[in-house]
Amino acid sequence: MPAVVVKDLKFSWRGGSNLLDIPRFDLDTGDRVFLHGPSGSGKSTLLNLLTGMLLPQQGSIHISGTDIASLSGARRDQYRADKIGFIFQTLNLLPYLSLTDNVAMACRFSETKEAYAVSQHGSVGKAAACFLERLGLAEPLQRNAKVTELSVGQQQRVAVARALIGSPSLIIADEPTSALDKQAREQFVEILNELVSDLNTTLIMVSHDEALASSFKRSVPLTQLNEVTRLESKVGQSYVG
Repeated sequence: MPAVVVKDLKFSWRGGSNLLDIPRFDLDTGDRVFLHGPSGSGKSTLLNLLTGMLLPQQGSIHISGTDIASLSGARRDQYRADKIGFIFQTLNLLPYLSLTDNVAMACRFSETKEAYAVSQHGSVGKAAACFLERLGLAEPLQRNAKVTELSVGQQQRVAVARALIGSPSLIIADEPTSALDKQAREQFVEILNELVSDLNTTLIMVSHDEALASSFKRSVPLTQLNEVTRLESKVGQSYVG
């Protein structure tokens, strides 16, 4: 079963022209895809559509076989909590919680993720600690460091652990390396790809930084996927010519 199937998707903000017009976009289970495009090209809007936080005006989006637009608002929220892991640009870590509690937060909203974590590690806490250790955070974990004591790169790794716990079907990483230097970006992407591959989870990483494309087997420019920007590009080329 494909992990993601987008078909004949159209979306526009109220009163505006189409922002997204995507005839087809498919991802197989275990795919690791780098989706890139300039600011304003609709990357964040597409992510919100894939997660059901926005609904398409036309077309369909299936995640692991489920048409998310067909679900009620409450069921979409639960489906998102059960099936999707997020790595946010702003991280959204809670400074008053321990590292393990920040990671375990994903399981507080999903009995599915909680059950998987317990079945694989014996408890949610042990699962959280395992991911943190694999991400190179054994030392701050042992000394019970606060999130605010970690570097930005270390905080990013806590966010990765939170996204991966419970083995969701889809991981979405939205500009996760924007605050990192070149070496830290490369290390981050390498370990993220390794962990996602181990779990056979599907990854969509979104960024405007095309230099990251070489770290992925599949790189998709949103400007080519989206018929709106393809048409604008053709019109521009015709005008210049």
